[in-house]
Amino acid sequence: MAEQALQQQILKVAEVMENQVDAELDKLDRMDEDEMELLRRRRMDALKKNQEKKQTWMAVGHGTYTEIPGEKEFFAECKKSERVVCHFFRRSTWRCEIIDKHLNILAPKHVETRFIKIDAEKCPFLAERLRIVVIPTLALITDGKTKDYVVGFDDIGGKDDFPTAMLEWRLGCGEVINYSGNLSEPPVGDNPQKSAKSLLTQGRKKIIRGGNEDDSDSDLE
Repeated sequence: MAEQALQQQILKVAEVMENQVDAELDKLDRMDEDEMELLRRRRMDALKKNQEKKQTWMAVGHGTYTEIPGEKEFFAECKKSERVVCHFFRRSTWRCEIIDKHLNILAPKHVETRFIKIDAEKCPFLAERLRIVVIPTLALITDGKTKDYVVGFDDIGGKDDFPTAMLEWRLGCGEVINYSGNLSEPPVGDNPQKSAKSLLTQGRKKIIRGGNEDDSDSDLE
């Protein structure tokens, strides 16, 4: 009975998709040559603008994950790029290497965003200004303003072996990358009971407290 219902649902979905394709094909069939040429030009213009934008981004370091030496360089990077992900790390905190691994994957995938890292111990003024307490912390910056934080690993599953897709989803929630997936359904792997709301609420509590209850992450001294 359940199998039959599932098959019927699949057939309905397939029928809807087929109707949508037919509608698009019918729309194209009814276009005259002038309309087709106009559509082609618009698409070419859009592709050209996207390519020019990508080249501009790449010229200021987008597509790479870079360590910057200090506070001066941090503010310069934030002025050059509309969206920035900054990893506040400490060399003695090994979980920062986990974040490094994932950001090295995400940086070339999301060239619309600048990915950088800075040693929190070398920029105490900046760390205090941004209220960086837990290491690692990602500051999500848009238009020169810090809009969100990823504090420790709570927002991304609470485990050391979280997938890159989980961090990508979290950055999408922070609106600091162009995320193509469903923000209401995090890729939580073997724990589907964890909703987007519950994961993000955990992180918010940590930010409000300004610290960490367990020793999985290190606090700045």
